[in-house]
Amino acid sequence: MNGVMPLNIAYLSVFYPYRGGIAQFNAALYRAFEELGHEQKAYTFTRQYPDFLFPGSSQFVNEHDNADPIPADRVLDTMNPINWLSVASLIRKQSPDLLLTQLWMPFMGPAFGTVARKMHPECTTLCVVHNAMPHEPRPGDKAFTKYMLSAHDGLIAISDAVEHDLQSMHLNKPILRKEHPIYTHFGSPHSKAEARSALQLPQDKTLLLFFGFIREYKGLMQLIEALNSLDESVHLVIAGEIYGSFEDYDKKIHEYGLADRIHTHIRYVSDKETPLFFCSADACVLPYTTATQSGIIAIAHHFEIPVLATPVGGLPEAVRHGKAGFLFKGVHSKDIAEGIRYFFEHSLANTCIEGARILKKELSWTKLASDIIDFYQSLKQKSIR
Repeated sequence: MNGVMPLNIAYLSVFYPYRGGIAQFNAALYRAFEELGHEQKAYTFTRQYPDFLFPGSSQFVNEHDNADPIPADRVLDTMNPINWLSVASLIRKQSPDLLLTQLWMPFMGPAFGTVARKMHPECTTLCVVHNAMPHEPRPGDKAFTKYMLSAHDGLIAISDAVEHDLQSMHLNKPILRKEHPIYTHFGSPHSKAEARSALQLPQDKTLLLFFGFIREYKGLMQLIEALNSLDESVHLVIAGEIYGSFEDYDKKIHEYGLADRIHTHIRYVSDKETPLFFCSADACVLPYTTATQSGIIAIAHHFEIPVLATPVGGLPEAVRHGKAGFLFKGVHSKDIAEGIRYFFEHSLANTCIEGARILKKELSWTKLASDIIDFYQSLKQKSIR
């Protein structure tokens, strides 16, 4: 452990049996702390948030998910302030050196912020920030976010965009800037032919993949419009749950006569199926209109699939234009179409695949865990002075 004494870590966030990218992030980081020899206790929700904030089919893993069953105590009800105090009391009994939380949605701010405020003075509190500003803002978001973040001793930003947002809040908190590590829990890749056969996709077409939750800011409509101006040999696979209705997208698909070129899987995609979708693709496309960072890029890099993305938020540093991915000039459908056309006409895929292989070696979960511990140590030394 490079001379670092094992820490007693309380990790409060979303864990198994909940599903989703943040739960996967937490599980991988938990195992990395475990590998480094630190003692941990994971805490998660009895109620994560009300259903109206999660319009998908379920908040929980199913039998087809490759979820890591982290032994987390389900204790926190985000809608019960009395519960927040009892959870803080429970965690204090652990006498942790470090309380680690995560911010991805302002709604959790009051609960997490209250628990962090109730820790012993000797406990350092750190927050990993995935989104400082929500993509789809609601009343109270800024107040909830500031309440949570101001309760922590240090903040960990997962992209340049997040770091910028944190600095703009003038919280006067130390910030550690880190890259999103590469996911590894999805297993080995399939051959392209095997993956396409399993999904009943054409073997002789150029396949683009749009993957993950479908929300307005993710720019799927612009991608559909872009496909309309591309060669008929280019097809699009849309795979993921919809936030709202798919009706407007479906109308646009039929308006352009693209039903034969767009293959839709509008549902939750399990971990078991995820490799098939990525391995079937020639490129993964993120046509987002706004973004901080994206776990989709980490999955694509794991499967060594080129990422084509708009130049917004934290996507440019994650995509690494010309190395592990390709950036469009803008967010409009014309920019997306021109970028896709240029990428394939200039045969840039091999360069991106090699770049992804290099990144897989650099962006490890153990390195992130080690850097968080170093950040903790630096804050403790400053407090002693």
